[in-house]
Amino acid sequence: MDKPLIIGIAGGTGSGKSTVANSIFKKLPEKNISILEQDAYYKDQGTIPFEERKKTNYDHPLAFDTDLLIEHIKSLKENKNIEKPIYDFENHTRKSETVNVFPKEILIVEGIMVFEDSRLRDLMDIKIFVDTDADVRIIRRITRDIDERGRTLESVIKQYFTTVKPAHDQFVEPSKKYADIIIPEGGLNLVAIDIIVSNIENKLNK
Repeated sequence: MDKPLIIGIAGGTGSGKSTVANSIFKKLPEKNISILEQDAYYKDQGTIPFEERKKTNYDHPLAFDTDLLIEHIKSLKENKNIEKPIYDFENHTRKSETVNVFPKEILIVEGIMVFEDSRLRDLMDIKIFVDTDADVRIIRRITRDIDERGRTLESVIKQYFTTVKPAHDQFVEPSKKYADIIIPEGGLNLVAIDIIVSNIENKLNK
């Protein structure tokens, strides 16, 4: 197989990155496309006491095992399988299980900080930034963290003002300048998604 087309999708928390990634995924043949979520690559904290794990700033670049993510992308480019981590957000560490990911023609790398590290950016062929209003993003974040990650409303709001918003302003928003394409309103922008899919199909056909 030729080296895969690597698509980076970044944007703030709750911007609709995952929706965009999944929309692209569903519009292309499943046998041709894989997704790596940056959220799966938070550092393993299994050796740290639980109370200490809870203090982790998950909205800082140092929270991610970026070296492993880069290693996995390079392996997929070299037509090698990888074992993608699974992160347990209730216990604040990785699970023992992994997901076997096979090399495919298209690889989507999705996450808030995927444009922050130049080593990651240099691996990408197309860079997409999902740009959504802050008030919409915080509501989505609250809903997700309560429903999917076992958080309380108070803890989500406290985290947002303590780490999420400062990190967004310092790391995520500035990374928008590296994008080739900016999508307003995320997964609701069906026209933009259709244009991106058409562009991907054209690149593959060439």
